[in-house]
Amino acid sequence: MTARHPAPGELEAIETASRDELQALQLQRLQWTLQHAYDNVAHYRKAFDARDVHPSDCRTLADLARFPFTAKADLRAHYPFGLFAVPRQQVLRVHASSGTTGKPTVVGYTRGDIDRWADLMARSIRACGGRAGDIVHVAYGYGLFTGGLGAHYGAERLGCTVVPMSGGQTEKQVQLIEDFRPDIIMVTPSYMQVIVEEFRRQGKDPREMSVSIGIFGAEPWTDAMRRDIETSAAIDAVDIYGLSEVMGPGVACECIESKDGPVIWEDHFYPEIIDPETGEVLPEGSEGELVFTTLSKEALPVIRYRTRDLTRLLPPTARSMRRMGKIVGRSDDMLIIRGINLFPTQIEELVLQQGQLAGQYQLVVTRENLLDELTVRCEVAPAHLHVNRAAIALELQHRIKSLIGVATMVDVGLPDSIERTLVGKARRVVDKRPK
Repeated sequence: MTARHPAPGELEAIETASRDELQALQLQRLQWTLQHAYDNVAHYRKAFDARDVHPSDCRTLADLARFPFTAKADLRAHYPFGLFAVPRQQVLRVHASSGTTGKPTVVGYTRGDIDRWADLMARSIRACGGRAGDIVHVAYGYGLFTGGLGAHYGAERLGCTVVPMSGGQTEKQVQLIEDFRPDIIMVTPSYMQVIVEEFRRQGKDPREMSVSIGIFGAEPWTDAMRRDIETSAAIDAVDIYGLSEVMGPGVACECIESKDGPVIWEDHFYPEIIDPETGEVLPEGSEGELVFTTLSKEALPVIRYRTRDLTRLLPPTARSMRRMGKIVGRSDDMLIIRGINLFPTQIEELVLQQGQLAGQYQLVVTRENLLDELTVRCEVAPAHLHVNRAAIALELQHRIKSLIGVATMVDVGLPDSIERTLVGKARRVVDKRPK
């Protein structure tokens, strides 16, 4: 795997700007965003007034902490178009979440928003090593989900040839990868594992595929999964981060030359890390909940949006902007098993450290006699069919108890015994406890 480094002059000026230049731009755009939201969105006007704060009170970036948060519940409460800051006729496109836990969250984009999104996705793909003329196989889902179209527009903006495959039809994914010979694949990391499995099922070596770069996002994944994918497919696995409420994919993206955490495109999104319990802004480098304020969105400006993603801000390296650490979990999907806080990614790390196991896993939570029980389902790798699965299960069970402190049952099944995700995100947790 050979990383593609940016050539002189390829980067935008802001990507190498000084901290003072960047912060001056951020403050200018932040003041515009606060005024834009206050003038045009009744919800924000009411929320600002309730906190006795006005856009004119923002004189420094630190003053943002005085303003109220926005939560997913606010978007649902104003479904579908109540948070738009421009007339609906100026909205060229809407996207929406799946709505699996309630009403979907609807986001809108003006022509300018679409252009900026395409620019930022092009910047992200370039940071991952993409160049004009590359063939990009997009296996993110298209439709209301922002992944497919976000990747598509960005790759076209960069000058790439796009294969708009979308998710599913795994056999056809493999066929088109072999026939079209793309340079880059954009997909969820869990579905990339499925594609690798399909290559092997067909008796083909996934390391021989033409793809050299995988741009993976839409779900948390660990460095252990990165190593697994890079080894299995002989590619550079690069992390991209985004969320529909803020824009979609391309809010932050790793640089292929460093692969040390997604660079937040701070000229368009202002990040904060807060204590998820108190809402207090935490010092630089502290781990907490990630909060974003958009700096250039016209149709749907969001002020201090609580992502629920737990991470920390890291100093700049490959670009002038700060990075975010790996998502260690979410403040709202953390499992508490008999008083122990647990994130699925902790289990993922241990599963992938077991050389005989495949990367697929699922956590099943039940309640027996008022006590929570956790079963970890995983699979033996096809190359290790003849190993003692019961012994592997006992070993993993012991490691989980020793390193995380949670007593579990571990079930090591045969290959393909866990339902695969064909579109979107893997279902890592099945919570069967009574509501």
